[in-house]
Amino acid sequence: MKTTRRDLLRGSIGLAAAGPTLLFANKSSGYAPGEITQRLSSGKGLNGITKHDLSTPSLLLDLDAFESNIAKMSKHVKAASINLRPHAKTHKCAEIAIRQMRAGAVGVCAATIREAEAMAAAGIRGILITCEMVGRERIERLLRLTQKAADTISVVDNIAHAVELNDAATAAKIKLNVMIDIDPGMRRTGVPPGDRAVELAEKIKKLPGLKLQGVQCYSGVSSHVVGFEARRAHSEKATAPAFETITRLNKIGIEVSLVSGGSTGTYNIDPTLKGLTELQAGSYVFMDVEYRNIGGKSGAVYDDFDQSLTVVATVISQSHAGLATVDAGFKAFATDRKYGPDIKGVAGVKYNFGGDEHGILELQKPSREIRLGDRLEFIVPHCDPNVNLYDRIYCLRGDKLEAVWTIARGYI
Repeated sequence: MKTTRRDLLRGSIGLAAAGPTLLFANKSSGYAPGEITQRLSSGKGLNGITKHDLSTPSLLLDLDAFESNIAKMSKHVKAASINLRPHAKTHKCAEIAIRQMRAGAVGVCAATIREAEAMAAAGIRGILITCEMVGRERIERLLRLTQKAADTISVVDNIAHAVELNDAATAAKIKLNVMIDIDPGMRRTGVPPGDRAVELAEKIKKLPGLKLQGVQCYSGVSSHVVGFEARRAHSEKATAPAFETITRLNKIGIEVSLVSGGSTGTYNIDPTLKGLTELQAGSYVFMDVEYRNIGGKSGAVYDDFDQSLTVVATVISQSHAGLATVDAGFKAFATDRKYGPDIKGVAGVKYNFGGDEHGILELQKPSREIRLGDRLEFIVPHCDPNVNLYDRIYCLRGDKLEAVWTIARGYI
């Protein structure tokens, strides 16, 4: 009887020929990772495929934890009487945005025109682009996007940019919705609060091609301040000048009805700030090592939301005492923080970057044995840039693969 490739995958021939038994400790259903896309495109579905069938490294989503996070945030904003416009830069995934909208979000934020276009193509409306769309190419794409999704909003922090937007909108015979981006002290984007912000608002009101919708004030630094009370104090201090500016605008007849800001780290702080109308929290759907370490209202670990996002990797080498190597390095994990990922469910092991495709595990006092061939899941250091390293996210219900969602990564 002829041995087929699938027989090999199912382990129906002797494992001795393929290697030590430990390499196949997790039995798969017999579908090679490369077959998953083919099965989806042919309409065969994902029945029988588990996370053990995926190639490594792969980006995984625990659907139970993810859905719990969606529900928790939805319940919170309703109780706080504030809107949620979650930031899609975290996930870059239309399927996730759709689920956020179903749970009550008024729209989504996007950091780039590419993200906004991907959300609009999936039928998402209420898109706020939180970075300035400066330059002819971006403005032309913003015009096309607004023609498709009329309630799209972008931000401005400079009168020259506002004039450029106005001239393009007037030529196209449409109106562009804009918000004034006020800097809370990050010195990244945004007009300083006070006189300059008021002057910008007054000039925008005179431009016929623009419709002033409100103010954005996002203090990203506040989100990652360690300690709940320190984080609260930082956010209040950082945003106070912006709220004073909004009060001034309202007094001179420039009504500011939409005020957008806040984050996952300050989701239970910023709704108490007088004037904020919506939260831009995004990371709550996934979580990561950075957020876990900032501390929560009740303790040193931030556990308000569940860790739903992981990267699965394989132990591919174990030639030295106290060390093991996995097939996930710089190309698998975000490297913008001073620390790497943490192994999920295993204590006493430290991850170190070992190159583009390698991670080195220091087996200090592992809570369980780490063996050659083991598949380990890692909590990512910083979820937003980590997602941007992958084209798809594998969605799991327990060990079973339930869906594969596309990530609209990149800038173009």
